[in-house]
Amino acid sequence: MFEFVTDKTLAEYEAFNESHPYGHFMQSKKWANLKEAWKWDAILVRDEAGAIKGSLAVLIRHLPHLPWTLMYGCRGPVCDPHDKQTLDELIAGARVLAKKHKSYVLKLDPDVSIEDKEFIGNLEALGFKNASGDSKNFEGIQPNFVFRLNVEDMQNEKVFSAPPEGEPFDVTVADTQGEAAIMHFKTDTRTKVRKAIKKGVKVKLVGHEMMPVFAQIMMETGLRDGFVTRPQSYFDKMMDCMGDNARLYMAFYEDKPIAGTLAIYYGDKVWYLYGASANGTKEFDVRKLMPNYLLQWLMIQWALEKKCRIYDFRGVSGDLTPDNPLYGLYRFKKDFNGDLVQFVGEYDLVFKPLINFGVNKGESTYRNLRRKRFLKKNKDLDTSKPKNLTGDHRAEQAKESNESE
Repeated sequence: MFEFVTDKTLAEYEAFNESHPYGHFMQSKKWANLKEAWKWDAILVRDEAGAIKGSLAVLIRHLPHLPWTLMYGCRGPVCDPHDKQTLDELIAGARVLAKKHKSYVLKLDPDVSIEDKEFIGNLEALGFKNASGDSKNFEGIQPNFVFRLNVEDMQNEKVFSAPPEGEPFDVTVADTQGEAAIMHFKTDTRTKVRKAIKKGVKVKLVGHEMMPVFAQIMMETGLRDGFVTRPQSYFDKMMDCMGDNARLYMAFYEDKPIAGTLAIYYGDKVWYLYGASANGTKEFDVRKLMPNYLLQWLMIQWALEKKCRIYDFRGVSGDLTPDNPLYGLYRFKKDFNGDLVQFVGEYDLVFKPLINFGVNKGESTYRNLRRKRFLKKNKDLDTSKPKNLTGDHRAEQAKESNESE
């Protein structure tokens, strides 16, 4: 039998989500607190001993000027994907919520590999239909293809823990010799990490005082690569909501910020959520300093410090042809020798077919118009033309912004 999470059971719910191998930060209440336009609710199922054995958190949002709502279980459910009874009970609870909130659809994009045919069969038996089709780029709310690095068995005599905020990581080229993570990278990638250190790039953990700079560099990256970026207020609130689970890394050269990344630690994973690099010039080629490679190595150190199982590079395109404009993003992440993972994709349980049809028709048009407005509005701020000198973050996290504004 299912139950809904209350204030009394919230801490128990969070502990379960954080400890489960299919747990995800996007299923946490912390993440939901970032989503101002959405209502959060969660369902849980207990075993015979009273312990939680499955959960599903959903975000609920009204369609503009209409009584219907979208219900979205981002990266849920959290349970054994082959435990059909638990899955059935969680979806029964979601149906009750859908009736209460007049939801026209329940959308899931589980953190489960597309190779898991048994799980897909369980979803389809409950009435879910695949909504991703054969899409290979960033058409969905969350990326369907990601790169993941298994760090569980990486053993280091020394893990490079973060220094106090505002102070640089104390790393030398000698520190990288024989280090477990870097030895897993491709030879050329190791060279690029070491080159950044040799060139004098310094990485610091920073706080809200550097957020205006990070947001500006994100804007530069978005304009350069043609995607919509978040405002500074969004990143500020993310840091507040996620607390110690979020880190802002900034790379500096001669005290000038040249690149930044935002990472999330939760459960047994660290995610590389956002990345940006400043526009270079002919006289100052940021790309040659290799800051993004050093940033990645140091974020992986956080995963090692926390004894995580996975470091997640997040999204890439599933179209691996070299002429794909997103191929550079794939190549950059591939150089760290992770595994390309394809998830099952988006699955919809539709309650109001006509409403769902109309929304799906209008959604892609809205996204395209939104992107065009953003690029047109900020075109005077784009300093990357005529030459992109930084291209490690092509279309980086371009679609994460779709799930809320």
